[in-house]
Amino acid sequence: MEAGINGYLLGQFGIGQKDIRTYSPLALAYIGDGVYDLVIRSLVVGRGNTSASRLHHKTSSVVKAKSQAELMETILEELTPEEEAVYRRGRNAKTPTMAKNASVYDYRHATGFEALLGYLYLKDEFGRLVDLVRLGLGRSGQLSQALRAGEGSAAAGEEGERHEIRGTDH
Repeated sequence: MEAGINGYLLGQFGIGQKDIRTYSPLALAYIGDGVYDLVIRSLVVGRGNTSASRLHHKTSSVVKAKSQAELMETILEELTPEEEAVYRRGRNAKTPTMAKNASVYDYRHATGFEALLGYLYLKDEFGRLVDLVRLGLGRSGQLSQALRAGEGSAAAGEEGERHEIRGTDH
């Protein structure tokens, strides 16, 4: 079986993979935050070249805690029991800080979402991670909002498009 992104990176630096069940929910959220940011940045840049400030503005509207909490609500029913347990651990984790522009509710649910993404990334289940993000962006309407660039074509995964992905194995 071929290593995923995380396995490849660790291998290139001579670092062995650890048992991800030993990671704290906040460590999972830490890596998940970076992975989600990379996914959204890739989508935004993929729509075409524009100024860095405009790219940042588009990305920021999707990666903020409120948007992540809304996205999480739309995919919760699609999670496997294992994924839901990881999400709950992240949501319930006691964080030393809070985002300055987020409610406690949004911040906790966003932390759970990021923990889930971190978990899937570390398990090298990037396909499942992308499926859940695509589904959530489509259901929450955030994909079309973030990528609106005056183009007439619809982006894959926009509002109304429903993907059945429960338990997808990638």
